[in-house]
Amino acid sequence: MMKREIKKRLPFLLARATVGVALLAGAVAVYAQAPKPIQGTITVIGGNALTVKSDADGITQIEVPSIAVILRIAPGAKDLSAAAKILFSDLAVGDRVMVTPNPKASGETAQALRIIAMKQSDLALKQQKEREDWQLRGVGGLVKSVDASAGEIVLSSGLGATAKTITVHTTKATVLKRYAPASVRYDEANPATIDAIHVGDQLRARGTKSADGTGLAAEETVSGSFRNIAGTVVSLDAAGATLVVKDLATKKPVTIKIAAETQMLRLEDRMAQILAIRLKGGAAGTGGNGTAGGPRGGGTGGGQWGGVRSGGMGGGGFDPQMMLSRAPAIHLGDLKKGDAVMLVATDGTTEVSAITLLAGVEPLLEAPAASQNLLSNWSLNSGAGAAESASQ
Repeated sequence: MMKREIKKRLPFLLARATVGVALLAGAVAVYAQAPKPIQGTITVIGGNALTVKSDADGITQIEVPSIAVILRIAPGAKDLSAAAKILFSDLAVGDRVMVTPNPKASGETAQALRIIAMKQSDLALKQQKEREDWQLRGVGGLVKSVDASAGEIVLSSGLGATAKTITVHTTKATVLKRYAPASVRYDEANPATIDAIHVGDQLRARGTKSADGTGLAAEETVSGSFRNIAGTVVSLDAAGATLVVKDLATKKPVTIKIAAETQMLRLEDRMAQILAIRLKGGAAGTGGNGTAGGPRGGGTGGGQWGGVRSGGMGGGGFDPQMMLSRAPAIHLGDLKKGDAVMLVATDGTTEVSAITLLAGVEPLLEAPAASQNLLSNWSLNSGAGAAESASQ
């Protein structure tokens, strides 16, 4: 009896199983064909369409029909609970968006089903607050030692009157990041462990400082291995934003990429001589006499060097990092073949990206070790390539 019943129901069971497999296969096919979200920055708005430069460097045109849902969220939001609906006309070039394409749309141009937007103005405000917080509660320096078991990182920070040792205390709650290869952008930094931090690395941290400033309970750190280069310019390519420098240490040419965020400065001859004497341990007998005033770019209050005339160069008040911060900015086109330069760059052998480049350094090359230490410390605390450029 049981066998006859199974025999009668078998065709039905097989048919239902076949339908189920077909539905499952169809669902898998639809899922596989569903377009991925497009995340990037709006570059063009026209009519009812957007052009988005994706984070993968692709350019995508997207139609935005009237039925598309557009939401605005604050930078750093973890979900859509506080999202607000906005109109297509509220979007602007520079806004960050994540577009969910409509999988049922026909045609070659993607159609938006939903757009989640972060306004450029909101991002700028967040970045400004981040920069201020890093400056207020942040420290930076060269790593002297790392005790992974204790979660402690000892930094050497500053030179001259500002030189000090800082112990950075980390816990399991501390966010540790590491700059990506060939990058000095904070938003491209990757999560890391304390074991990834090495002696000689540059590191910035922010958190709660001790009363005497020699300790910091870190909420977040970002570190990286960078290369110090001193040499002479062999060739320049302004259109390609590169220059070739013969490294005095290795005697080999290195191609230097100049990015938009690269900080380029030139020391005035007089100030370079005074710095060189100080870094070599000599007495700056002619320092502070006011003759260094009025360099390129002018300024108020007696020139950009006016601040060093009242004792900034004298005795214990010597602050070379303050002097560097007042050096006039230059562009790649201001350099020429044969110029001596010093720079901090991403790690690499034959090709690197410059973080900070300093020209007019011929006298400093007489004390290369001290000068490179000066530049490394200064590049961290000046904001060039540091965490102050924190993004969304």
